[in-house]
Amino acid sequence: MSADVVNLRQFRKRNARAEKERQAEENRASFGRTKAEKQLAHALSEQEARKLDAGRIERKDGDD
Repeated sequence: MSADVVNLRQFRKRNARAEKERQAEENRASFGRTKAEKQLAHALSEQEARKLDAGRIERKDGDD
């Protein structure tokens, strides 16, 4: 009936490192875009804004 002796401090540190690595992987997926990808996203959003503004109907001052 012998069990392996586990150092709880080392066990906690190992789990904390694994959690930090998991969080880092999520952050790399979320924020890890290249400059070209960021510029492309910005250009596409600007293009969509121009298309939206082009279809806007201008109203005269007295009309609601």
